[in-house]
Amino acid sequence: MLFMPKEVKFFDLFDAQAALVLESASLFKKLVCANDITRDNVSKMHALEHEADEACHNIINTLNESFITPFDREDILDLTNQMDNIIDGIYLITNRFYLFKIKEPSQESKHLAELMEKAAIEVSQAVISLRSKKNLKKTIKHCVEINRLENLADDIRDEAISRILNDEKINPLMAIKQKELFEESEAVTDMCEHVANTISSILVKNN
Repeated sequence: MLFMPKEVKFFDLFDAQAALVLESASLFKKLVCANDITRDNVSKMHALEHEADEACHNIINTLNESFITPFDREDILDLTNQMDNIIDGIYLITNRFYLFKIKEPSQESKHLAELMEKAAIEVSQAVISLRSKKNLKKTIKHCVEINRLENLADDIRDEAISRILNDEKINPLMAIKQKELFEESEAVTDMCEHVANTISSILVKNN
C-alpha cells in the first residue's frame, strides 16, 4: 500500500533530489581522495548545488499546487529543505578546500568524505523506500545506519581536532583551517541525520 495511492509525483521528485544528494557526496569524496579540488571542479559542484536548488523549488511549487499529498505538508517541506541543506553543505566544504589552498587533504578529511558518501547512500535509499509501507523495516534500517555513520563522524572530527590542536609543529593558521574543514565535513553528516529523523517522524505518523 502506498502512502499516496494515486498521486506519485512527489516520490519521483524526492527520488530525483536524493539522487543529487548522492551525486554531490560522491563527487566530493572523489575530489578529496584524489586531491583534485580545482576551480573547475568547484564549479562542477556549484552546478550541482544550483540544480539541487531547482529541484527543491520544484517540490515546493508542486506542494503549493497540490490538493493530495503523500504525507503532511510540513514534513514534505522539511524533507526537501533538509536534503537541499546537505548539498549546500557539501558545496560549502568543497569551496573551503579550494579557498584554503589545501595542498594535501588529511587522512581524517578523506575518512570523513567517505562517511559523507556512505550517509548519502543511506539517505537516497531511505527516501526511495518511502514509496511503500511494505518497506517500513528497510526504511528504519537506513535511518539507523545514518545515525551510526553520524556518530562515527563525530568521533573522527573530535580526534582530528585534538590531533592538530596538540601538534606544536603544525602552523597555527593551518590548524585553524583544518579545524574548520573537519567541523564542516561532520556537519554534513549531521544534516543527513536530520533527514533520517524527519523520515522516522513520517513513518510514525503514517503507520
